[in-house]
Amino acid sequence: MALFDSQLPIVIVILLILLSQSMKIVREYERVVIFRLGRYSGVKGPGLFFIIPIIDRVQLIDLRVVTIDVQKQVVITRDNVTVDVDAVIYYRVMDPAKAVIQVENYRVATALLSQTTLRDVLGQIDLDDLLSKREELNLKLQAILDRHTDPWGIKVTAVTLRDVSLPESMMRAIAKQAEAEREKRSRIILADGELQASKTMAEAAALYQHAPIAIKLRELQTLAEIARERNLIVVTSGADVGSTTGIVAGIQRAVEETGRGESRA
Repeated sequence: MALFDSQLPIVIVILLILLSQSMKIVREYERVVIFRLGRYSGVKGPGLFFIIPIIDRVQLIDLRVVTIDVQKQVVITRDNVTVDVDAVIYYRVMDPAKAVIQVENYRVATALLSQTTLRDVLGQIDLDDLLSKREELNLKLQAILDRHTDPWGIKVTAVTLRDVSLPESMMRAIAKQAEAEREKRSRIILADGELQASKTMAEAAALYQHAPIAIKLRELQTLAEIARERNLIVVTSGADVGSTTGIVAGIQRAVEETGRGESRA
């Protein structure tokens, strides 16, 4: 009995150590995959749970969204243009058991898969599509990565192409192309304006043909406008040259008298 009493503190210490090792607490966003004697036993968490010390082995998995910053990848597009592309990939673990059992290191595997998929997909499109259809490419990359990582228990939530770096020579070529495109549009607009003006002039000529006096009134209006600039105009037409010259002289004289009156005032 005395021997038992002397060993009781040791037994209590051993029991406390075993209890502390068997008791586990994980956070809300964490799960623990348990292996008992090397075999998969289950997933525990969140909160408090117990394991069998020495027999059970645990591996902690974070369920929060993980961000992968894919470093710049040298990509040759389908039209043989070399560009540097980097992206950001967001994923999370949906099945902790698969993330541990099906792949050795799901973080490294997902990062390397992202790099190779980025090069493969962007190498199959033209440069113009790479610059103008980023949203479609993001969805395509996400679908491919999600399909490949699904057996690992991983869900790719988003893929974003962050930057596309072009060589200096290619940037100059694109600038020239844009300038040529703007010049093309300006010429088309100018030609369209000339076409509309010619149609309007043709309609006006038809109206003048039916009302000859209208062309005479238009001529006098033009002379009055020119006379405001105090210029001497000589007009020759099918009409009476004398009468036309008299009208011009009268307009010129009226403009000069108006100018002298303003200078006296």
